[in-house]
Parts: sequence; structure tokens; C-alpha cells
Amino acid sequence: MTNIYPRWQKANIQEAMSTRRVLLLSGARQCGKTTLAKELIDENTEYRTLDDLTLKQAAESDPHGFVKHNKRTLIIDEVQRVPHLLPAIKKAVDEDTRPGQYLLTGSANIQALPGVQESLAGRITKLRLRPLSRGEQYRATPQFIDRVFSNTLETPQTHYDKDSLIEMACAGGFPEALLLQGRKRRRWHIDYIDAILERDLKDITKIHRLDQMQELVRILAAWSSKFMNSSQIGSSLSLQKQALNAYINALEALYLIERIKPWTHTDYDRVGKQDKLFMADSGLVASLLGWNIDRVRFDTDRSGKLIESFAFNELAALVDASDGLYELRHYRDRQKREIDFLIEREDSAMIGIEIKSGTNLKAEDFKHLKWFGETLAGDRLFTGIILYSGEHIATFGENMLAVPFGALWT
Repeated sequence: MTNIYPRWQKANIQEAMSTRRVLLLSGARQCGKTTLAKELIDENTEYRTLDDLTLKQAAESDPHGFVKHNKRTLIIDEVQRVPHLLPAIKKAVDEDTRPGQYLLTGSANIQALPGVQESLAGRITKLRLRPLSRGEQYRATPQFIDRVFSNTLETPQTHYDKDSLIEMACAGGFPEALLLQGRKRRRWHIDYIDAILERDLKDITKIHRLDQMQELVRILAAWSSKFMNSSQIGSSLSLQKQALNAYINALEALYLIERIKPWTHTDYDRVGKQDKLFMADSGLVASLLGWNIDRVRFDTDRSGKLIESFAFNELAALVDASDGLYELRHYRDRQKREIDFLIEREDSAMIGIEIKSGTNLKAEDFKHLKWFGETLAGDRLFTGIILYSGEHIATFGENMLAVPFGALWT
């Protein structure tokens, strides 16, 4: 593997730029947005970054002048640093309606910034870039979900056992961290979080106690793959509920954490409504909690949490690459039936996915998937999958499959 990887979102960016006036590419800092944006630079493109202090001050001083350009496309990197550019961009694209005029990148959800009222509705499309998926690192095409629906999965040529999956999860997907090992990688992850809390967080919300925020991030790392419960999350912090929720929302706006919504498209009255929380990168989970393979290998709770967070990172990248064809959800009800992930296609066909870190499965492991398929899926096409660390694709009933993790990127 080299340091530059083909990104799955590149084709979606190029497609969007051919039809929409403005494109916003958002995602966590250091996930590769700038590298990807620069890949699109040619003689008809101009690039400006607001991390450059002089350009930032120029944009603040004269936003309408700053957004003027004589090229086909102006790339503005880290646009959240000067949100007042949005009204100027709106004015420019209302006067000239050609597609592909602006490619914006942002390390924060612009709509979460204080005082931002301009949404560029009808003029902008938004895409998410995540840390590198393992599929992107192996230069695979994002076809796993398509292959499940078309029943064309193939057994991976390479077997990834539990230790391999733990190592991948500990590495995560931030390009710079992938070049490091052990303590150096953990130090990178910790420094990364500290830099964001000290530099970027103040753009989203007022933080009076940085130490509390740092502790909250570590608590949320331990909460990754669990159901949201603000009162329990904040029980060890001296924070009022309003402040706690503001801090969590700010971390979400910075793409450090993410919530998965529950699947509720049913009349079944016992379906759960809680969101599921994940850190945006499994490597951050491991480093924030001080985990390595020796501390995780024989601890089923830790290995389950870490590998499920890793699986979320992979599946979310696959869903994003589909450009709206698929939607990612989870399922839980008051009878304690749970399905880790549900992927729904735009025609309502569904895949239920459970995550198991072990190598041995039995029919009992599929009970929730089978119940869902027989009870709630109705007339929908439904396939139940358990991703596991074994070697072979195996059938456990009609449309019920045990699938090796490597199939995600084969």
C-alpha cells in the first residue's frame, strides 16, 4: 500500500460537479478531503485554503470579492472557518447558474455553526468523506452490498482471523496514522483529538472546561457501538444536561462521533427508538481507551465493541459510496431483539447484518435475523448476514449467510 489511495467518493464528486452549482465535501480533519480535492485540480480550477491566515483574513474582509474567480471551479478548503462566505456564494451562483462553480470542503457541519442561516438550498449537494476504509486501502471497488443483493458473494482468497481484524480496527483509517505503529500511532490519535478540541471546537460551541470535554470524548469512545443514553454518559461528569447535549452535538458536528437512527418502518409497537452511537474511527476508540491487541484479544466485550466499530466504519463508507441508493440503520425492540445494522435499498429491499468476532457460528446466532425476516420484512427482499472471522461463506437457511469479514473488500 502506498500513501495515496483511490477514494470511493471521487466518482460521486465528479458526477455532482457536472450537475450542481456547489458541492460541499465534509468530514473529519485529516481524513483526506484536501488530498482528494487537489486531485481534481486542473488548468480550469483554482484552489484556496482558509487554513492560510492571509486568505482567511481576506475572506472575512471581503467575502464577495473572495469568491469571485475566472476558472470553471473554485475550490475553497475548510470553508467552515469563514461561514460568511456562504451568502456571497449564493449571490454568485444565483447570477451565474452553471454547474460545478464551487467545491467546498469542511471539517465541521456548517449548519451547526453559530449564526449560520444560509443553507444554499437548491444550489448545493453534500457528500461525506470518512477516514479510509479497509476497502479503499486495498483498492477494492465498493460492491459488497450490491453482491449481497445479487447473491454473487464469493469467499475471499485471504482469510482475516480475529487477530487480523483487531489489528485493522486498532489502526483505523486516518491516512497519517496508518503509517505509524504501536505507541506512535496511539500518540498521533491522542494529539489529533487534543488539537481538534483546542482549535476547532470553539467554532461550534463555548467550552468552559477543556478537561471535561477531553474526558467526555474518552467516555464516548467507551460508549461506541452502544445505545445513546445521555444521563448515563454524563453520570461521571459535573455537567448539566443542556451542556452535555451541546458538547455531544458539537463532537458530532466535528465528525468525531456519529449516531445511527433506528429502523422504525413498522406498525410493531415494541420497536425501540434509541440512536446507536459510534466513534467515527475505530483507531480512535482503541487509542483513547489505551487498547492494543494484547488487551483486547481475550476480552469478548472489548473485542466485540472494537470490531463492531470497525465494521460500522466499513459499512458506512460503502453506503456513502452508493450516493443515496442505500441507507444505514439498526434495529432493537423491547423484547431485546437486536440487529447490529440494517441496510435498506431505495426499493425497500433489506440486508440485516450482525457482527461476531469469533470463528464458529451456530443456527441460534441467526435467531433475530430470521425473526425479522419472517415477521417485519414482510414482502421485502431480506437477506440476513453474520460477518465473522471464519474462512468460508456458509448457509444457515434461506437467505441466511455466514460471511467472512474479508468479503467487505474482496
